Amino acid sequence: MSTLIKQNLFEGFLESSFVGFEKSREEGKASFLSQGLPTLKSEEYKFTAITKKLEQSLSNLNAAKPFDLSEEEVREVIPQGFEGAVLVFSNGHLLKNRCLDINNLDFSSLSEKPETPIGSIAKVEKDAFAALNQASFDGGVFISIPKKEVVEKPILLLSFNKANEGEIISPRIWIEAGDFAEVTFISHSINKSDKPYFVNLVSEVKGGLNSQIRYYRVQNEGENAFEVSNIETNLLQDSRFTSVTLSLSGEMVRNNLSLNLLGSNSEGNMYGIYLLNGKTHVDNHTNVDHTIPHAESNELYKGILADQSRGVFNGKIFVRQDAQKTNAFQQNNNILLSNDATVNTKPQLEIWADDVKCSHGCTTGQLDEEALFYLQARGIDKIQAKGLLLFAFAGEVLEHIENESFREYCINLVQERLGSKF
Repeated sequence: MSTLIKQNLFEGFLESSFVGFEKSREEGKASFLSQGLPTLKSEEYKFTAITKKLEQSLSNLNAAKPFDLSEEEVREVIPQGFEGAVLVFSNGHLLKNRCLDINNLDFSSLSEKPETPIGSIAKVEKDAFAALNQASFDGGVFISIPKKEVVEKPILLLSFNKANEGEIISPRIWIEAGDFAEVTFISHSINKSDKPYFVNLVSEVKGGLNSQIRYYRVQNEGENAFEVSNIETNLLQDSRFTSVTLSLSGEMVRNNLSLNLLGSNSEGNMYGIYLLNGKTHVDNHTNVDHTIPHAESNELYKGILADQSRGVFNGKIFVRQDAQKTNAFQQNNNILLSNDATVNTKPQLEIWADDVKCSHGCTTGQLDEEALFYLQARGIDKIQAKGLLLFAFAGEVLEHIENESFREYCINLVQERLGSKF
């Protein structure tokens, strides 16, 4: 790890953090200094040279400052047809004066919740960037869904990002859903800058007994943006968590998503689409930890890659010795549309129990020429036929978005991307 980038991250940057969480910060700092930023020699980052990219692209390794937004700027980027609460973030800082329809929502800045046990779910020793965030975050939000409350309309987490007095953005999110609670979150990033910046996000999600949590993400950062996200969830008995991630742009994006199934009959679902062109690089790393009997996980990621883009998928499923009667499914499928596009895929199973049903697999190939010829033979031109086949490939993931208006919004994004970029 470069000594210069290490010094800059801790000289001045940490001093600007808000007061609180001193013990957690020290744990994060010690872990980060011990690990160092990953290199290509690090097994978990062997295909993603994020440290080298940051060193080459960033010049001001200080915290980016929050900036003001008008209500019009907020409203014009809300997905069409959306109804629900809107939480607005500016470079990772909660802007309460710009949040919308929040009357019945229990939330606050993390600075107002110093008792929040940050780091108890997303462990700093698992990832250097999680450790860096815990040591240096200076904004964030605490969201609580009370026991037995069903939040019928989704909650939109709207993040506006840009470089200004610094280039590092460190959002921190804590979500807890009480027993028998149900909620849907939609995370949407908005780029407000043509300059490089680095988003280092950590979200910790705690699901109570029989809770239902849906977490949808749209990553559509600027072409000069870098992002590493660590999202980790603890699920108790009879609870269910479903994640759908749509990755469209960003110079280099790394998504770390981990589910800890801690109760019987818990269920974790992880779905993703990455539609990449240019030189965009997206790396999806997932981890499902089955610790108890009678739990289920489902995972499906699909990629469509053009130009010189690069995709990485590494999915890990751990089935502990006591986790009998586990059902776990994992699949990664990719279509390469150019000779210069590449994908590195590695689905993994580590099973210590003997009474389980587990499967994993991956495929990488080109568009089906026979299917393309079949459509053309029936009067559909080549470009339209190609778009229909690609959308059918990606659509299987979009079906897992239960909120109808947001599903339609994502369908339009995918169709627009496939029609104009591929």
